[in-house]
Amino acid sequence: MAVQADGVTKEEVKTQFTTVEGTYEVVPGSEYSRPNRIAYNSAGGSGSSPPVRVSFVCLPESSSSVNSNNDDRTKICFNYGRELFIYTYRGLRKAADLNKPIDKRTYNKDEVATSHDFNTVTAGQERGGNVSLIVGLLGGQLQLIDPITKEVNKAYNSGERLIDKSKVTCVRWVPGSMNQFLCSHQSGNMYLYNEELVCAVDRPHYQLFKQGDGYSVYTCKTKTTRNPLYRWSIGEMAINEFSFSPCSKYLAVVSQDGFLRIFNFDTMDLIGSCRSYYGGLICVCWSPDGRYVVCGGEDDLLTIWSFNERRVVARGAGHKSWVTVVAFDPYTTLYGEMDGVVDVHNEESCNRNNCNYGTSERGGKYRNKPPVPNSRPNSVVSDGLNATCYRLGSVGQDTLLCLWDLKDDYLRQSYYRPRSSTVVSVVGTSISVNNTSSTTITTTTTNPSANSTQNSAKSSNHVKDDSSHHTTLSANLLTSKLASLNFGEKRDKNDKDHKRSLSLAGRNSSSNMSKKEVRNASNSSSSTMATGDSLSHKNSSKSSIGTPQCPRLDECPLLEPMVCKKVGHERLTGLVFREDCIITACQDGCIHTWCRPGKQPGGGGGGGGGGGGHHSSPSSSSGGMSQMAQGGTVV
Repeated sequence: MAVQADGVTKEEVKTQFTTVEGTYEVVPGSEYSRPNRIAYNSAGGSGSSPPVRVSFVCLPESSSSVNSNNDDRTKICFNYGRELFIYTYRGLRKAADLNKPIDKRTYNKDEVATSHDFNTVTAGQERGGNVSLIVGLLGGQLQLIDPITKEVNKAYNSGERLIDKSKVTCVRWVPGSMNQFLCSHQSGNMYLYNEELVCAVDRPHYQLFKQGDGYSVYTCKTKTTRNPLYRWSIGEMAINEFSFSPCSKYLAVVSQDGFLRIFNFDTMDLIGSCRSYYGGLICVCWSPDGRYVVCGGEDDLLTIWSFNERRVVARGAGHKSWVTVVAFDPYTTLYGEMDGVVDVHNEESCNRNNCNYGTSERGGKYRNKPPVPNSRPNSVVSDGLNATCYRLGSVGQDTLLCLWDLKDDYLRQSYYRPRSSTVVSVVGTSISVNNTSSTTITTTTTNPSANSTQNSAKSSNHVKDDSSHHTTLSANLLTSKLASLNFGEKRDKNDKDHKRSLSLAGRNSSSNMSKKEVRNASNSSSSTMATGDSLSHKNSSKSSIGTPQCPRLDECPLLEPMVCKKVGHERLTGLVFREDCIITACQDGCIHTWCRPGKQPGGGGGGGGGGGGHHSSPSSSSGGMSQMAQGGTVV
């Protein structure tokens, strides 16, 4: 522990940490930042500059260059303040040359880069391929850049910004597409562009194309096809981030209203949703096999949503401030035999409990190659093999890097309540409160003791049909309101370092509610309760607490990270898992490279990670498997 001048202790920034597979260490020579970067000063600050984002692309091997390697072909792009940098990423064994960027751009204060993404499809072409970088700006503009030629090929929503004048929060190329990209704005709208088309000269006119609960899709009404192709209006607040599934058929969107929404990107249908414990959701990612969606946000928690079961199956508690980035590590995921696992890439197979992969209307089949047994795990689900333990990483504004091990069979446990919970049952027109060992809220008109026995059955019988569950739950609003009053949240003694009074929980917790508010909540039986995936009602965020879309903390597994280390001076804004390293980005503009065990420059062991060019598999250590057996520590 380091001691400041005022006597207040603070945790030191770590340069290494140990997991079950070995020791991860920072590589000093692989640090990327702006040239002539000023050392960190505790009196300074990052101000209100956009978060530092990191993008990678690997170019195909050139036939003219015999000595070209993967390190020289990999490009890294990151933004800091008003500047955007593109470098050649030289990996672990070559020092970064910060004085020779491939391209550097400086924007004015109204056109600061906020998000960017490389087109891996065009960059992967051996002949005639180009490096296309799409950049979203603070004023809502979009730029298509070729960093090799250092030219701005095209600009979208420029000039008077007739399409949208709010900040671009996220921009991504559509997987498998050479010319389509999707961008979200702070206004709550998403737009689909085609880089080969121009934007309308006048303000675009839209006509309704599709509408659902909490969202609408519009097309641009013009005589000739122009940008934007579609406009998605989702919720009533800003869209913070979105992510495509590994099969590219589904789209996960998180918003400031606290909702995670899962869409079928081809049919534009809403197929699932959940919400945060409180506050907005900031980040989202898919598991390598597409079976789970993880999001984080202002509730300081990780929310794990099951695609197959359409419900929240677990939450993770380890951060002391907002979670800014979540990402799965596909290179340390463990695989085993398939055991009745439903393929999530095909909706019909999910309903039939089948295991056949589906197809995408845009790109055909997305069946992945199987990992070879006893080798480094692959990043995909394969024929006959299934991910049994997921490695998940998260970073936040608390400067902490957290690593989680999520065991699949643990995530597939039943939806339960503790033995000390209160079960509210409705018999006829009367209401009785019983303290039993029931695992769920009973809202039917049968015997409460019978329901207690039935609801202790398997998870498959309980979560078989979400829509019927919510239909039954919404039949008795007063029962749900009384159940929601049982809002006891267990606080860990170590949570005192986190100032809850500054977050939404501190202002909206039950301890701060007045008696009048509690009395009004129990007596209000005239409002309509939001059910299932219905998001159109304003009170849906309150009434969804205690449902599979937003379980209380005592109604689902609460996991703790296996690693939780302070790795930066400023808030962390980026996390990328690569085959030989982990990349973290800090708001002070510094990008660190953490080499994996056995990948140290010069072939060093680095803490027993194993030599050679292979990772030390967690399965090779019996002690490591004992730590991973439960998929993280359960509170």
